[in-house]
Amino acid sequence: MNTHIENADQSPKLLDRSDVRVKHAATVGDTVRAFIERVRSGDLGSLPVVVGLVVIWAVFTALNPVFLSPDNLVNLLFDCATVGVISLGIVCVLMVGQIDLSVGSISGFASALLGVLWVNQDWPFLAAVAVVVASGAVTGLVYAMLFNKLGMPSFVATLAGLLAVLGMQLYILGPSGSINLPYGSAAVDFGQQDVLPAVLSHALALVPGLVLFATGMRTRARRTAARLFAPSVGSLALRAAALTVMLEVAVTYLNLGRGVPMMFALFLALAVALQYAFQRTGWGRALFAVGGNREAARRAGMRVNAVFVSAFVLCSSLAALGGVLMASRLASASQQAGTGDVNLNAIAAAVIGGTSLFGGRGSAYSAVLGIIVIQSIANGLTLLNLSSSLRFMITGAVLAIAVIVDSLARQSRVSHGRA
Repeated sequence: MNTHIENADQSPKLLDRSDVRVKHAATVGDTVRAFIERVRSGDLGSLPVVVGLVVIWAVFTALNPVFLSPDNLVNLLFDCATVGVISLGIVCVLMVGQIDLSVGSISGFASALLGVLWVNQDWPFLAAVAVVVASGAVTGLVYAMLFNKLGMPSFVATLAGLLAVLGMQLYILGPSGSINLPYGSAAVDFGQQDVLPAVLSHALALVPGLVLFATGMRTRARRTAARLFAPSVGSLALRAAALTVMLEVAVTYLNLGRGVPMMFALFLALAVALQYAFQRTGWGRALFAVGGNREAARRAGMRVNAVFVSAFVLCSSLAALGGVLMASRLASASQQAGTGDVNLNAIAAAVIGGTSLFGGRGSAYSAVLGIIVIQSIANGLTLLNLSSSLRFMITGAVLAIAVIVDSLARQSRVSHGRA
């Protein structure tokens, strides 16, 4: 506890409130020292991936200055959004200690189904999207039933699903093998051209800092009322100001080019909503609890099976939505959609970003950071005209390093009694 008690030899039952001295505010120095202590104890958070991203950007910029040009970064963010949305779903299943190997196939089938319903059968676009996402949810429900009712490992269930869904994708596309989406449509423009107005992007960049300060002040008020250790107003303001400045500088730089892609803004909005659900809802707390210790969560009265259902359904639904965005980005649905490295990149992004393969630890923001790392590697190597084989090897090495760091950090937390 952070409460400092004088005359510790007295019995707790006999302590008078006047005998308790509580430090109500943490200075900026206290905040820095607390951060260093968390790192030393193995609670690294996003630090490794942020450092890695800085190194990657520095190397590629030194080799080709075009890498950090505003227009190139805009294209990079467009590419991040499609697989990034799929990776958000992977975070959900990893949080409960499971895996979904079929998200690539689900996204490919989703793009194919969108093309069939919207282009071939003239359905309204939003109605087609609703059916596509619902199909993903049904797939996730099947996986959850196989896991909960039959005890089939998620690795096996989703591997079987990968093959089955891929077969369905090839079947509905038929002999042609591809369906072109209409150029000039709102969906294709959204995936290739649409950016936020400059004024709106700057206004939205102010929101995270304001929210951070407001929630920090609310938490501070509660902790102060309970006579617990609380951060100072100055440290909260400094953190909020730093975040705001960073985002405003990024937006200003992107607006020197085409601007902030609307599709990437949608991806960030989904990440923020999911992170809020992780941290502020009973469902999110149950997700952490089940991933940390399933039996303990069951004995605590949590509906463990329902938590698994929600994780699998949400993962498959987001994979289907990612397929819709991918079709919009490519302006087509084809047999190649969702194949190749889509599946592995979605999983790697979550892990590289900091979500633990052991379950019980992670965040939606890990998918954001992870996919930016992966797409930065792909984009940088493309600018250097290097073989795609290098991209696979470098991404594999980064993934291996991320897992090693996670394992070492986990061992450090265990040794410090924080597992």
